[in-house]
Amino acid sequence: MGTSTGWTIDRRRLLTLTAAGVSASALGLGGSRQALAAGETVRWVSPRGTIEVLDDYPYWVAKKYGYFGDLQTTLEPGPLEATATVKLVDQNQADMGYPSPGVFSLALAQGIPLVSVFEMGGADVFDFAFQKGKAPSDLKALEGKTIVLGSAGWQAICNPLLTQAGVDTSKVNYVEAGNGWAQSLAQGQADSALSWEGLRAQWKGQGLDFDYVLGRTFSKLPANSFVIRKADFQDAAKKKVYAQYLRGWAAGLEYGRQNPRAATHIVMLQFPGLASQMNPSVATESMMQLGNVFAGRWPERQKWGFHILDSWQLFLDTSAKIAQIP
Repeated sequence: MGTSTGWTIDRRRLLTLTAAGVSASALGLGGSRQALAAGETVRWVSPRGTIEVLDDYPYWVAKKYGYFGDLQTTLEPGPLEATATVKLVDQNQADMGYPSPGVFSLALAQGIPLVSVFEMGGADVFDFAFQKGKAPSDLKALEGKTIVLGSAGWQAICNPLLTQAGVDTSKVNYVEAGNGWAQSLAQGQADSALSWEGLRAQWKGQGLDFDYVLGRTFSKLPANSFVIRKADFQDAAKKKVYAQYLRGWAAGLEYGRQNPRAATHIVMLQFPGLASQMNPSVATESMMQLGNVFAGRWPERQKWGFHILDSWQLFLDTSAKIAQIP
């Protein structure tokens, strides 16, 4: 599931990073639920704090055309807090999460037994936004400057990415601004903001017009992947359910690659409010930004969900270089 070699990425392949986490109870998300309860329901949780975005177009395509078969599925927004998605999976508040490699390693360091089963993108999805006319030719210019984040935990995303660009991350300042982090940059309260493909088009549609340094132009690090509990991966019946579920996502990804405008239209119908944030042209641009990342490094992958293990090793080596992992 996820790689042609049958490898998955778990604690043995990702070294650990010690960091404080957040419990599901602290997030106010109620009591535990039975994982994959009667009726075979798969509950997926987003790391973004919202599902009213173009990012999850493969899911909505799969729902519309029945690619999940008889599985019952839900897509939950989850809190914006960086480690929430992995905590919710661990505590049976969700069945599948979508963390960044940095957040995934945070969870593994805390002893959370997770397995990455589906690599969503072959190219790095993360970007750095700057006020118009202020994007540097070299990211080393961020030394001594301030980057605004939606969650403090996103530092685990930024530091390996910046290190690849030759930045001394000990000289970078981070500020957490919650859901308003883009507005903080627009108001000049920071020098840069973490962004990602798809989101940058949505920001433009909202009147937040920035210049960018795109991660995929210089980074070889992996993007976010889908993770499940290791116990579920080792359960043959549950593993079969997840395989069926991920085939639905793969079919949705392929649909989007073949017909991006139709995939965009499906999401816009699902969330009519998006029309107030972006016109069809901007929405399609957002979807295609994501599609380019999801299909990134395709000659090396050839399959949806495939993990490029060299890319993950580079993440580990880079993180070790900056002492983000031991």
